[in-house]
Amino acid sequence: MHPLLRCAFAVPLLLAASPALRAADKASVWQGSGRIDFQVAGRDALLIIPASPSPGRPWIWRTEFFGHEPQADLALLAQGYHVAYLNVQNLYGAPVALDAMDAFYDHLTQERHLAAKAVLEGFSRGGLFALNWAARHPDRVASLYLDAPVCDIKSWPGGRGKGQGSPADWERCKAAYGFTSDEQATAYRLNPVDHLEPLAKAKIPILSVCGDADRVVPYAENSGLLAERYPKLGGQIKVILKPGVDHHPHSLVDPTPIVSFILAHRD
Repeated sequence: MHPLLRCAFAVPLLLAASPALRAADKASVWQGSGRIDFQVAGRDALLIIPASPSPGRPWIWRTEFFGHEPQADLALLAQGYHVAYLNVQNLYGAPVALDAMDAFYDHLTQERHLAAKAVLEGFSRGGLFALNWAARHPDRVASLYLDAPVCDIKSWPGGRGKGQGSPADWERCKAAYGFTSDEQATAYRLNPVDHLEPLAKAKIPILSVCGDADRVVPYAENSGLLAERYPKLGGQIKVILKPGVDHHPHSLVDPTPIVSFILAHRD
């Protein structure tokens, strides 16, 4: 018997979502929903299973900081969405991270039968993963929900603008990208703010929730540039700007605007 069956209240989850389960999965419960932990290409991964999966098995992919301010994730679970996460920490959206994300996407769509298009959810530095992967695979993305997102490594962790930066993260970031100098890193031209054309051409809608007093990931250097540049390329973007709010808290106390945006753009 699969371990998830031992949780009496979780039996409906298993019965409704059996295509997502494998014998080697580690099963548990997260926020009242079934959780399965597994590995893909040697990296830790997890999938949260809704009680009643929506037709087509839609999913939202939290690219970083799983479980932090999960209001929108919980609301989408109630709408029948799966919630997925792959651990690519300290890779800052670099190509090596995107390669791992490719393997995760293939696994979830081919082996666990989730929808062909995901909602990408980029919290803080997770914005780098979400935006870069969307640019690599615009045909695999239904929409983007970004939250105080990093959209340019020069802004964070580089601290080359008005933000605080993070020297330790800057060194790790350069290593992840294979940069050998600050000059090479700052000259990089595939940062999300400079590489929006593939998203716009695919008409991927973007929602960004952020504070206008963010000292870590300044709005003007990140979501502000998206809001300026994306419409000029023909893209659709909605910004929910929180007055006087710094980098934290993320999300919204009432996630209804986030969920409504995602549901309105379900592919």
